[in-house]
Amino acid sequence: MNERDQHAEQFLNLIKRSRRGKFKVYIGMSAGVGKTFRMLQEAHALMRNGIDIKIGYVETHLRKETHELLDGLTIIPRRKLFYKGKELEEMDVQAIVNLRPEVVIIDELAHTNIEGSKHEKRWQDVLEVLDAGINVISAVNIQHIESLNEEIKSITGVEVAERIPDKILALADEVVNIDLTADELITRLKEGKIYQQEKIQTALDHFFKPEHILQLRELALKEVASQVERKVDIEVPKHIALRHEKFMACISSNEKTSKNVIRKTARLASYYNASWCVIYVQTPKENVNKIPLDRQRHLINNFKLSTELGAEVIQVQSSYIARTIISEAEKHHVTTICIGKPHFNLFRIIVATNIFNQLLKKLTSSDIDIVILS
Repeated sequence: MNERDQHAEQFLNLIKRSRRGKFKVYIGMSAGVGKTFRMLQEAHALMRNGIDIKIGYVETHLRKETHELLDGLTIIPRRKLFYKGKELEEMDVQAIVNLRPEVVIIDELAHTNIEGSKHEKRWQDVLEVLDAGINVISAVNIQHIESLNEEIKSITGVEVAERIPDKILALADEVVNIDLTADELITRLKEGKIYQQEKIQTALDHFFKPEHILQLRELALKEVASQVERKVDIEVPKHIALRHEKFMACISSNEKTSKNVIRKTARLASYYNASWCVIYVQTPKENVNKIPLDRQRHLINNFKLSTELGAEVIQVQSSYIARTIISEAEKHHVTTICIGKPHFNLFRIIVATNIFNQLLKKLTSSDIDIVILS
């Protein structure tokens, strides 16, 4: 591509971005905090102000107060699909695009669509609607964010299957936290405002324990704070030059520990609104002909996870792991290197090499930090 074509493509991308719809996301620590209720309240307020707003998809879960707010709002009919002999309903993305409302409400951002739908995930539907120039208001719970998967599992004991990539929240023009105290949320649960009567005690004994709610609330508040910092960084003029953080996750062919390092580095990068990368140094012992097939699969899966979470993946062949890491870190202007704690193979290799002292000296002189992740 010549220089003239590059300039034309850059201008075209600028035009596309300016035509893209605005994206607002309500985020909460759990079901029942009032995200859908708030979205529908906003829909009525916008309609009173002459805005053409329609409901693309809302799930009220038969909550009386929420369901009553649908009165007076235009609901776009859902598509009917047959799956395993049953007639099911999904959001009609094409109908939304054809009708072109100014604003559309699309609930449950992390939802997995029925097999046979145009897109696998609802967040992909939302991207299509935004690209069509339609503004979207959506909602998601904190436990559905991909990089928090392990942390949520450790808090609640539940691995959440439906997740959204962190990059989707990063695309949002506005992220609003719907916050309640643990006591308020538990009161709502006991009053039957979240689940049916037969599910309440099970919820109280598991997901809705006060200590779980507090930790989930903290995660939700941190997430919104990081999104606000991102907006400040973009929109507020800078009079003092700040250091631009960039993180580097160092991984090996060990699937479990590497996945942990990737997700925790993604969280750090998200909190600092920073770019990040993942590096894998392939030693001669792990070349294609020698590395076991299961480890090859682990590597491929971790590269995929890294890309989904927004990282640049760097793969380098070298016998000198520590030296290569620092060299690549300098080349990519990395400010913080993230590695696993001592049981992580990569850490043991670095410590065992004579170059470890050189690595520390180099880090000191180049102002690069090391974070050892638990």
